[in-house]
Amino acid sequence: MTDLETIRKALEQVMDPELHRSIVDLGMVHDLELKDGTVRFTLALTTMACPMRQGMQDEARRRLLALDGVKAVEIECREMTDAEKQAVFGQSGRRRGSAEAYNDIKHIIAVLSGKGGVGKSTVAALLAVALRRKGYRVGILDADITGPSIPKMLIQGEARPMGSPMGILPVESKSGIKVMSINLLLADPNQAVIWRGPLISGAIQQFYGDVVWGELDYLIVDLPPGTSDASLTVMQSIPLNGIVLVTTPQSLAGMVVRKASSMADQLGIPIVGIIENMSYFLCPHCGREVALFGPSNAAELAVALRTPVLGRLPIQPELTVLADSGRLEEYQAAEFDSVVERMLTVVPEQMSGPAAR
Repeated sequence: MTDLETIRKALEQVMDPELHRSIVDLGMVHDLELKDGTVRFTLALTTMACPMRQGMQDEARRRLLALDGVKAVEIECREMTDAEKQAVFGQSGRRRGSAEAYNDIKHIIAVLSGKGGVGKSTVAALLAVALRRKGYRVGILDADITGPSIPKMLIQGEARPMGSPMGILPVESKSGIKVMSINLLLADPNQAVIWRGPLISGAIQQFYGDVVWGELDYLIVDLPPGTSDASLTVMQSIPLNGIVLVTTPQSLAGMVVRKASSMADQLGIPIVGIIENMSYFLCPHCGREVALFGPSNAAELAVALRTPVLGRLPIQPELTVLADSGRLEEYQAAEFDSVVERMLTVVPEQMSGPAAR
């Protein structure tokens, strides 16, 4: 007859796909009980936004229902306490990077979109450029490991990060923006990065902790689209002051950006504001705004997410030409000045998220 020890042994076969350890070994199984053929237990997750949450529950149910006498399985989920996380991961839930002791980063802002193709990376790069023009010390971390584009926009010619006794030295743009991206490490920039989640997560943590950023006023983190492993890694392991959401007038983009907002909310990270990219095209002949992708939804979206609209950006053919040749810093970006001014007034001074806690 099945008993608690048999049940526990079955749960030892359920692995956390990210950490590659049993959920029992990780201390994720609590309040285990068997009553009238029903197994009940609490699954303590590293975060309630864990993308593997449902998969682990399904695997646990499958293994338990295969046991003799088990008729039903009830699983309640909660987030690990700080003490539980420390027991599993050590201090702050991740290893301390080799360069962190040398870094002094005042503000870290992540740029996120719900879907691809909305110009998120361009907006992230323009934020860095605009902040640099105001005299701030700026860096940009390209966390889009499988689709990196930041070096293409900001770096001319070939450049490689250099090693040092303190850690990895980032590449600097013409105006002095510090840049770190996987594309700066590849022999061929067209080479595909075919990595699974844990490798991608590890690379992002290295780009933050093993890179000698030095003294920065702002570090901009360009996240991949959506709410996958990479975005979760940044939000869990890097202390953030806030997140800027990028969308377009299409209602589809607005729908998906709500998912990104929900993820940030679950992790306790504030949304600084919304930037609506490709909002309109300014006719060079009559000066009229032409809504190529439909009417703006920025105001409606901002109300729904209870966050300000930082700005609406036009479609600019000149911007594409400069970005394609690594000369984005030459773009005047007059329309971006007001965006940055608004952002600076609402960015919290206090860092948030699991890493900050």
